[in-house]
Amino acid sequence: MLYTNGVSIDPEQSVLTVLVCQAHGERPCGESAGGATITGTPDGKQPRETLSRERVLRAAMALADKRGIEAVTMRELGRELGVEAASLYNHVTGKDDLLDGMAEHAVSEIDVPRDDVGWKEAMRLRAVSAREVFARHSWAAALHDSRNRTGATSLSYMDGVLGVLIRAGFPPTAAAKAFLAVDSYIYGFERRWSSMTVEEGVTGTEVAQEVVAAIPEGAYPNALRVAAEFATTPFDQDAAFDFGLGLILDGLERLLSGA
Repeated sequence: MLYTNGVSIDPEQSVLTVLVCQAHGERPCGESAGGATITGTPDGKQPRETLSRERVLRAAMALADKRGIEAVTMRELGRELGVEAASLYNHVTGKDDLLDGMAEHAVSEIDVPRDDVGWKEAMRLRAVSAREVFARHSWAAALHDSRNRTGATSLSYMDGVLGVLIRAGFPPTAAAKAFLAVDSYIYGFERRWSSMTVEEGVTGTEVAQEVVAAIPEGAYPNALRVAAEFATTPFDQDAAFDFGLGLILDGLERLLSGA
């Protein structure tokens, strides 16, 4: 067995082909390239995964999840991927293209409205799925709000939601307004919660207790009553989301009945 730059090859195969393969990253170990089979490295390490647009976008999303959207720079992303920043431009045209791609990927994780349930339940399921995605990627709601939504994924998502509403009987203009009302609620809810900073290990009841202790005696009686309530009963974020969403969907149902 011979080794070429740390990769073992069959001595009867083309050493030159393996060198070219390595230089251009065209084949991972174990695949054939022009008669040469790369079988692995002598130290047992796996070869670096081939760079692609998908891999670049996924890495950028992971970086944003871990350190915030501000940390996503071409240089930092290259460092995360173990490549020079310049090589990223083979897969994205620049920072704007990268951010647009991240926003599109986030939208692709949202469940599209289903046809086997009524419009109201379809909209509820879609809203819950969107909130889960934006909770998983705390940067995504604000990014999606700020980007150009003409990508294929965003347009397909929009078309699916509008289709549910129009088939339910909403006129096109009312369907657009309904879509805007629900989306504004989803984005606003998640952006508000994702922007709140609470020390790790501190519970919601503890935060409420601190608010109660900070309110001067006799001041802000209504705020005190609410804080005192949550100081003993934990705030249910899911229930709060469902409450607001239910109000919107109930209002849309009344609008549809009178259409």
